[in-house]
Amino acid sequence: MTTLETEFGVRRMNSPEEIAASCDAILLTSADGRVHMEQFKRIAPFGKPVFIDKPLALCSAEAEEIFRIAREHQVPLMSSSTLRYAQQITDDLALHGSTSVIRADVGGPLDIEPTQSYYYWYGIHSVELLYGIMGSGCVEVNVTRVEEVEYISAVWRDGREGTVRLSRQPGTPFSADIHRQAQTSSIEIDFAAKPFYASLLEQIMVLFQTRISPLRWPETLEVIRFVEAAEESRRSGESVML
Repeated sequence: MTTLETEFGVRRMNSPEEIAASCDAILLTSADGRVHMEQFKRIAPFGKPVFIDKPLALCSAEAEEIFRIAREHQVPLMSSSTLRYAQQITDDLALHGSTSVIRADVGGPLDIEPTQSYYYWYGIHSVELLYGIMGSGCVEVNVTRVEEVEYISAVWRDGREGTVRLSRQPGTPFSADIHRQAQTSSIEIDFAAKPFYASLLEQIMVLFQTRISPLRWPETLEVIRFVEAAEESRRSGESVML
């Protein structure tokens, strides 16, 4: 912070309200989904565009309340994982198309932070990756566990299916198999390629410059509900409807 202050002239302020009054747009990057709603309540009345880092919230009820507050104050709002905009995925979808996808199987690490429920801390990255490929419309999820791996199987309204494979094994990469009728793309996300945050920031700048989120609110809410339903399925051992 000292470097930001001395070399770049960034001012340190004492409250979210003071910051919101003094800026054009806000990155709410608290790495704790428990506090996002209360923090957002404090800055929403200023009407500035806001990006909230993942997880937006730790349950669908709080996520819906955040968007209700955003509507009340006409706040342009976006929330997303960096994985949704991983360059290798967006390049594949641009090349082969997204509407032709009939199934996607994604994988990633399962790191747990006890304060962030179960899948919301790191599992949500892989869920966002799945949604970046499949789009919204999931209606049912089911979780199965095999030793160090947990599988979230999902069914979409149009009959398409997707899976999320989460592993506790150290060094598990993010990956995706994108299936089309005549072609399958197998992708392992390369951290050495274009930085994830660079791709995400490009989308955030669209939000800040146009005051229109490039990611639709209903899809963000569905992602939160997907994770919530997956946790319900994990506990009950039964399929759960979204």
